[in-house]
Amino acid sequence: MPKSPILMWFRRDLRLGDHEALTAACRSGHPVIPVFIHDEIVESLGAAPKMRLGLSVSDLGKRISEKGARLVLRRGKAIDVLRDLISETGAETVYWSRLYDPETRERDTSLKSALKDDGISVESFGGHVLFEPWTVETKTGGFYKVYTPMWKSVRDRDVPNDLSAPSKIDGPENWPDSDDLATWDMAGPMQRGAEILTSYCTVGEEAASDRLGAFVAHRIADYAKNRDLPAVDGTSGLSENLTYGEISPRRCWHAGMRALHDGKSDAEVFLKELVWREFAYHLAYHTPRITTDNWREDWDSFPWKTDERLSEVKAWKQGRTGIKFVDAAMREMYVTGTMHNRGRMIVASYLTKHLMCHWKIGLNWFADCLIDWDPCSNAMGWQWSAGSGPDATPYFRVFNPVTQLDKFDKDRTYTNRWIAEGQSDPSETARAYFEMIPQRWKMAADDAYPDPIVGPDEGRQQALDAYENRDF
Repeated sequence: MPKSPILMWFRRDLRLGDHEALTAACRSGHPVIPVFIHDEIVESLGAAPKMRLGLSVSDLGKRISEKGARLVLRRGKAIDVLRDLISETGAETVYWSRLYDPETRERDTSLKSALKDDGISVESFGGHVLFEPWTVETKTGGFYKVYTPMWKSVRDRDVPNDLSAPSKIDGPENWPDSDDLATWDMAGPMQRGAEILTSYCTVGEEAASDRLGAFVAHRIADYAKNRDLPAVDGTSGLSENLTYGEISPRRCWHAGMRALHDGKSDAEVFLKELVWREFAYHLAYHTPRITTDNWREDWDSFPWKTDERLSEVKAWKQGRTGIKFVDAAMREMYVTGTMHNRGRMIVASYLTKHLMCHWKIGLNWFADCLIDWDPCSNAMGWQWSAGSGPDATPYFRVFNPVTQLDKFDKDRTYTNRWIAEGQSDPSETARAYFEMIPQRWKMAADDAYPDPIVGPDEGRQQALDAYENRDF
């Protein structure tokens, strides 16, 4: 009798190399049916991340076909799709890689229970993080609430070597039907901005590997300094690829470790950034509220503005605050789907402190605009900036976006790259912003640049007054 196939459900692990679930499936001796499901969680994604996910799925499908198999695409509620495929193929086992945000964990827990009730074996595997959240504990047995002690506890841990991609994926004799990816129209919500945004994406496992190699070879040695300079190509850019699992965190870890042992001391800063990402998943696992509510619950009474229709919120989203560092960063995100890390701190501080708007307004906007959007990392980042989260910047530490610009973009290369107004010959990148934005915004490159909606000193004082008068 032929062996029953294994359904290998890909989610945020869109690669073949260093893939524990896929490796186990291929070594089982059973036929393997790779599957991607456009389920309720995929449907809820914002415009930019949904478009970017579609590109990654397309690339994965091509790589799987090179291994002699197919990527079966289905759309619908995950439990219904899996049950349909089980019925059609005779599969008795489902494999997937674990995820840790509350929404996905709730779905997966329900799925595992339902499938086991159906008599189906379900196995989950690691691969999205370096260390499973439940394996990292304080000396007293609890979870870490502060980053630095967590870093010290894991920095010397052994991390298993990454796994090679399977040389072949043996599929069934008869393949189930598959949707055509084009019919999902995952770029549709981007409307006219899809073509420009796509040009800034670095898609797929091979491209991610090349990106890591170039970073280690040319930029990691000066990472500590250059990562703070938004006009300099000084970061790895790998957050985009880690988001979709086009590269594994442990492959990045080992590359950083090799660089460190080769005498590139700045590689340790890169390793710390990987553990900062781990910290986000660690917290989302142990305190799921971080993705939707104030991590520090006593901040629930803080008087943030919550109306997204406010004129200052509109100006912030459109990159028209009159504060050049803020506006340049917001436009960079709109055009490229990414934002320099220094910019992320500045725009978050400005929204939550100078404008006194709730961090969830910013989190939701990022969720629509970022190609490296991640439910755990972005939630922690916003709450860190706002003051309501773990390892938070104290509320009274308010970034001055003008002095920050003088410090990190002295010659204004970055702001000129993204702000067209006031320049006789704006750069292509600055002009691209106006080709992407909705026409209803009625913005043009030859408009006058606006005066600040809230000045640095005025906004800082408002934030300090609110902090001093808080009732917690």
